[in-house]
Amino acid sequence: MSFQSETANSGLNSIAVLIGRVFISILFILAGWAKLTAISGTAGYFGSLGLPMPTVTAVLVGLIEFLGGLAILVGFQTRIAAVIVALFTIGATLVAHMDFSDGLNVMMAQKNLAIAGGLLALAAYGAGSYSVDAKLR
Repeated sequence: MSFQSETANSGLNSIAVLIGRVFISILFILAGWAKLTAISGTAGYFGSLGLPMPTVTAVLVGLIEFLGGLAILVGFQTRIAAVIVALFTIGATLVAHMDFSDGLNVMMAQKNLAIAGGLLALAAYGAGSYSVDAKLR
């Protein structure tokens, strides 16, 4: 493969990673913001799931989603953020989407596992050239 082809591939890969980061981060930024701006409703839902200290849990979950999403969006400490958000997503699946008698939960569990897989791929590959991480290297 020529140098020019490798350079072109590298640029396309970085653009693809950037687009992937934008798409996946939007989900977490919006979900985290929604939780942080409606703590009582989120805490009520978490309480109905039997989670301990539902208000504290709502704040923590909102912060993980919002700040983790922002970190992934700009590509800052991306590998760490992606692992944390992936583990959070798997945990959320285990807590809220394991009642497979409800068809929606089956779909939500599958969606969450796919998202976690994408986050783990991002953790393995890194943020790409168009990121804060790349600028700090």
